[in-house]
Amino acid sequence: MPFRKQVTTMLTDLVISNYTIVDKLEIDISRGLTVITGETGAGKSIALDALGLCLGDRADASAVRPNCEKAEINATFSVKEIPEAKKWLENRDLRSGTDCMLRRVITREGRSRAYINGSPSTLKDCSELGSLLIDVHSQHAHQSLLRKEVQRGLLDNFSENNELASKVEETASDWLRLKKERDILAGADDELASSVQLLAYQVNELDSLQLAEGELKLLEADAKRFANAVQILESGHESISLIEKSEDTATKALSLIDSKIHDQSTLDNARELIDSAIISLNEAVLDIKSYIEEIEVNPSKQAEIETRLEKIYEIARKHRIFPEEISAFHAQIKSQLNELEEGRGKLPLLDEQLKVLQSEYDELATRLSKKRHSAAKDLETKTHALLTSLGMHLCKLTVLLKKRKSPYPHPTGLENVELLVSTNPGSSEKPLGKIASGGELSRISLAIQVASANTAAIPSIVFDEIDSGIGGAVAETVGNLLKQLSRSCQILCVTHLPQVAAFGNSHLFASKLEDNGSVKATMTKLGESEKIEEIARMLAGAKVSVSAVANAKEMIELGQS
Repeated sequence: MPFRKQVTTMLTDLVISNYTIVDKLEIDISRGLTVITGETGAGKSIALDALGLCLGDRADASAVRPNCEKAEINATFSVKEIPEAKKWLENRDLRSGTDCMLRRVITREGRSRAYINGSPSTLKDCSELGSLLIDVHSQHAHQSLLRKEVQRGLLDNFSENNELASKVEETASDWLRLKKERDILAGADDELASSVQLLAYQVNELDSLQLAEGELKLLEADAKRFANAVQILESGHESISLIEKSEDTATKALSLIDSKIHDQSTLDNARELIDSAIISLNEAVLDIKSYIEEIEVNPSKQAEIETRLEKIYEIARKHRIFPEEISAFHAQIKSQLNELEEGRGKLPLLDEQLKVLQSEYDELATRLSKKRHSAAKDLETKTHALLTSLGMHLCKLTVLLKKRKSPYPHPTGLENVELLVSTNPGSSEKPLGKIASGGELSRISLAIQVASANTAAIPSIVFDEIDSGIGGAVAETVGNLLKQLSRSCQILCVTHLPQVAAFGNSHLFASKLEDNGSVKATMTKLGESEKIEEIARMLAGAKVSVSAVANAKEMIELGQS
C-alpha cells in the first residue's frame, strides 16, 4: 500500500502547568509513531485531556491543581504543511509564521480563557481550528471522522476526486446563486413594477423642475435683494450723503492747516492723511453708487423668483430632503430606476444561464457519482481486510451513497455520503457515532484511516487505549497498522500493550511521584535501554526477568524493522 511521505512534525510540543496532578510538564512530540505507556493510574491520559482543553473542551475549577491559582496548557502545531489551517488562520488575521499556538487558561474560580497565537478566541474557534490539526480518538468531540462532511471528503480523497468534487461544488454554487437572483426578480414582479412606476414619476417630476447647478443659491440671493430693495436704496443714498458731508469737512480741515500761520513741515503727515481720507471717501461713494444702481424695485420679477423658490421648497418637502440635496437625490433615483428597468429585462438571460449551468452540473456530478460508487466498494473491501486482521472479522463497513430527492444542483453532488458499521452478523448498520464501545470505534477508525492513508487529510491522530480488550497477534497487528499509518500522519497512542508499544518511533513514560505529601504526574521520553526496560515491565509485571528483557529486545527489533 502506498503512503504519502511525512514531511514535518505537526504537534511539536505540549506544555502543561498546574493541571490536575501535573505541576509542570513539557513534552516534545516527534514525527512518526509516539507511544505513551505507564502503570494504571499513572496519568497517561492527562496529557490528552489537557490537549483536549486547547481544542475547545469544557473545563471547570477541578482542572486546577490544588493550592494553585490557575492551570495553563499550551499546544504548539506546525502548520507549514497544512494549507487548510494556514488559510483558516489567514482569514482571521491570526497567522504567525509557520507555527500555531493554542493556549488555554483555567482559574481556580472556574473562569476560562482561550487564545490562538496570543489572540483571545472562542472555544468554538479553537474546536474548528483543532479539527484541521488533529483527531483525538478517545472522546467523540474531536473525532472528525464522525462528521458526514469529513466522511464524504475521505471518500473523495480515496478516489482522488478532489478536483472533480471542487468543480461540482463551484458549479452548483453558481447555479444556486443565479437561481436565487432569478427567483427574487420573478417573485417580486408586481412589487418591481410598482417601484418602477413610482421612481419614473419622481424622475419625471424632477426632470421637469430642471434645477440647474448653483441655481438655488442664486435665487435665494436675488430673493433677499428684492425683498430688501427699498431699504437698500434708502440706506445707500443716506450713506452717500453722510460720506459727502465728511468729505466736505475733510476738505475744509485741509484748507485750514494749509494756512501760512502753521509750521508746514510739522503738519506734512497730517496733510497726507487727510488727502488719503478724501480719496478713500470718494472711492467709497463711487462703490456705493455702483451697488445701488444694480438694485431695482421690480414686484413682478420678485414674484417670479418667489414662485420658483416655492416650487423647489415644495418638492424638497415632498421627498423629505433639504432643498440643496435635490440634485443628488435626482441622480440617485435616476440610477435606481435604470437598475430596476435593467433587472426586469434580465429574466430571459438568467434562465439561459441556469440551463447552461444545470447541464454542466449534471455532467460533472454524474462523473463524480460513478467514481464515488466505484471507490466505495474498494474502500469497503480494504477496510474489511484490515478489520479482520484486528480481530473484528464480523464487523462490516458500508459506504452509504444515498441519492438526493431534490433535482436541483447541490454543492456536494448527487448523493449524501455516510459511513455505516455493523459489528455483528444480523445487527443493523449504524453510523460511526452510534457505536457504543470506544475501543471498537477506535479500531474501526484505525482501519478506515489506514485503508485511506495515502490520501489522509488529518495531519495528526491520537488513539487513546485503542487496544482495549485485545491482545496477542491482534495487538501486534494494531501496532503494525499504527506504524504504517505513521508514515503519512503523526500518531500518538496511549497503550497498555507491549506489542503495540514496541512499534513506537518515540516512547513517553507516564508516572506519579510523591513530593512533600502531594502527588505529581510526570512524563519522560525514554532512551533505547529505558524503552527495553519499560516493555519488559509491560510483559512481566513488577518483577522483570532476563527472558522478559530478551523478549522486549526482540519485539522492538521486529517493530522497528
